[in-house]
Amino acid sequence: MTNLLQPEPLQRAALAGHEHLDAASGGTPELPGLRNLIKESWQRSASLRANPDNPAAPLALDWDELEDYRRQHPLAAIMPVINKLLVQPSHDSGLLVAVGDEVGRLLWVDGDPTLQRRAEGMMFVPGADWSEASVGTSAPGTALALGRGIQISGAEHYQRTVHPWSCTAVPFHDPDSGAVLGVVDITGTATAVAPHTLSLVEATVAAAQAQLRVERLQLAADLARKPVRRRSPSAAARQGKGATEGSLYRNSLQLLGRDQALLSLAGKTVALSARHSEIMALLSTHKDGLSAEELGSLLYPGEGSTITLRAEMVRLRKVLQQLNPEAVPGSRPYRLPLDVVPDTGQVLSCLQRGAHRIALEIYRGAVLPRSEAPGIVELRSRVSSLLREAVLTDGSAESLLKYAELPEARDDVGVRRAALRLLPPRSPRRAALVADLERLEAELRA
Repeated sequence: MTNLLQPEPLQRAALAGHEHLDAASGGTPELPGLRNLIKESWQRSASLRANPDNPAAPLALDWDELEDYRRQHPLAAIMPVINKLLVQPSHDSGLLVAVGDEVGRLLWVDGDPTLQRRAEGMMFVPGADWSEASVGTSAPGTALALGRGIQISGAEHYQRTVHPWSCTAVPFHDPDSGAVLGVVDITGTATAVAPHTLSLVEATVAAAQAQLRVERLQLAADLARKPVRRRSPSAAARQGKGATEGSLYRNSLQLLGRDQALLSLAGKTVALSARHSEIMALLSTHKDGLSAEELGSLLYPGEGSTITLRAEMVRLRKVLQQLNPEAVPGSRPYRLPLDVVPDTGQVLSCLQRGAHRIALEIYRGAVLPRSEAPGIVELRSRVSSLLREAVLTDGSAESLLKYAELPEARDDVGVRRAALRLLPPRSPRRAALVADLERLEAELRA
């Protein structure tokens, strides 16, 4: 395995420290001992307005949000592998092990207890943002920026308070899609950038990726074999938030940002027709069932025909019969015999608990955006308005900007003004935001 560090990392790190101020002010370091990737990272950090004199990383997730977010995060499934291969050995080796998400927020930090207490001084703690945009050059943030394993030694860090530390980090890629899911990091003193440390972290990430793939295959096989237990009406009434939490669901319905819903039952997935999408959306959100008249009024604008509804239900039952006979709806009232979790329910559950950032991560757009069914229009409006209100009330500039990228927020002046008020005066994102606001306001005046 090739070592990313030169033979004299400590001398080179010292040279890096002398050039730190020039890089922070936008200059280009010229000392030959400074690696190009560090120069480039410092230049990115400076352009992102990261402050080298900030004493600590910002906290991006409070404890309640962190608990919800990491419980649902795909990397939660591989933490037993990380614990066995990295965390347990680190307790006696003077090292810390951190696992972060795809944007550089630390989700888990464990290892040497003494070192943990020291690291709290620079906010190397769960929930803190260690992206390049926040703290500049560091192993977690720079590994994510480059998309590969990296080692950062001492004064190569952009933030001065981090100069006593060294670290190695490797991005974690989804074994199926290849998308970046997060980053695994080892932090400490010189041992954290020893030649074998990078190989160790890379091997651990590879093992965890393989384990995640095996678990997914095993889950799919188990779901295909096991009959799904029927749910009694009383169980439906007792259903609580636990049934809507978690990253993998046996029976789920994807409605957000889609004209045709995706229904997953016992490991099988099918795209529904537009009308069947509407029916499943309404039945999944009315757990106790709907009479033919109630369902018809929610489904058809004006006066709906129960004869037309019954014909649609016959066709839907045939689709569900092929997918999973246990899922065929009952009648009088129409009711789903299985728990089917709609993604709208996940968003509303998160908003109810104040976890608007997680809700924003789940939200992929309006509910069945082309549907004119009265019940869908009401659901679409409720989910969208509650999310917007939560982001405006409690959101950060980052959350507001993320919300502004949604199709339904394309012309939302209020969200953009709120984001502009929260952005730092020198943020590079202000210029584009101001231009966007000027365009929208000009269109409103026209």
